[in-house]
Amino acid sequence: MLDESLLDAPEALAGADRFGLLRGVAESGARVRTAARSAAESGIPELTPDGRPRAILVAGPGPAAAGVADLLRALSGGSCPVSLIQPTGVAPVPGALRWILPGWAGPLDLLLVAGPDAADPGLAELVEQSYRRGCAIVAVTPAGGPLADAVVQARGLAVPLATTAYDAEFDVEGAPPAAPGTLWSVLIPLLVLADRIGLISAPADAVSKLADRLDQVAERCGPAIPTYTNPGKTLAADLADALPLIWTEGLVAGAVGRHFATELAGLAGRPALTADLPEALTTHRTLLAGALAAGADPDDFFRDRVDQPAALHARIVLFREAEAGPLSATRAAQQLADERDTPLSELEPTAGSDLERAAELLAIADFGAVYLALAGTE
Repeated sequence: MLDESLLDAPEALAGADRFGLLRGVAESGARVRTAARSAAESGIPELTPDGRPRAILVAGPGPAAAGVADLLRALSGGSCPVSLIQPTGVAPVPGALRWILPGWAGPLDLLLVAGPDAADPGLAELVEQSYRRGCAIVAVTPAGGPLADAVVQARGLAVPLATTAYDAEFDVEGAPPAAPGTLWSVLIPLLVLADRIGLISAPADAVSKLADRLDQVAERCGPAIPTYTNPGKTLAADLADALPLIWTEGLVAGAVGRHFATELAGLAGRPALTADLPEALTTHRTLLAGALAAGADPDDFFRDRVDQPAALHARIVLFREAEAGPLSATRAAQQLADERDTPLSELEPTAGSDLERAAELLAIADFGAVYLALAGTE
């Protein structure tokens, strides 16, 4: 259940925010600027690569590495294959995870390491593997740690991870998997690198505009802004007692939708299903007619409202990266939602570059997940 009254009580939200989630999302723009400075001081803008790599491999623990791989793949538009190396191990903790390069990886390929843990031995072993194979290596990891030293010894480039004082609050038992801003700390230096190798267009002014867009969203979604004009709070309220069906249209929107599902699980403890349009219309059609449909299992008059929670029903959340065009499946999605009496929330960014639109969607999704986590009750 969601305590919607808490959404419009800034002091109560602050009291419920044990891990600084709201602060982490609100300061995403500042973190982007810090990460961009870190990339510049590491010499990425001065690199003169011979050309783009044959393939890009991304490795790292937690949701940040998967998010980086997904966003780089989307923003590059398929101009270069981007693959996530899935870890193996007995537990998702530092020291237990191992990454293995695919058999085809070699001198034509680039390894990107998202290493928020400065002493992860599994990533250090991966760096050694990559050095033996001749791969180029770039890592974003805390400065001065064993992983950074391993990258330097392998003739790679180690970029210091942009951190904040409250990141340490996530190093305690019961904390979410990662601080909300970790994705930006890892992604920004790699975007600057991707610009240098011709994978995407992310010059300094574009990264600056991305940070400005994050600041604008933070102003719109701040805890003092009431729910009816706050996109983040509205999204959280929409998903109260709902099973989110996250439908996306476009490569960037698809990456954001999958990130949102990860945030809902990791921050708010909420399950969600994702699908891309137009396939979502087939994939989730039967679900919208089943037990989770909005019209299924109508509220029983004799149900005990205290001891028996309300039934969980599906709600569609549609992420679209641009205005619906003539070939858009948006109209068909709206029609199916109407036919199945299923509520639908739509998120579409304002005009701007691919980076700015991705930033706006990501920030609103993050705020929504955080508000849902803070206002959720047992």
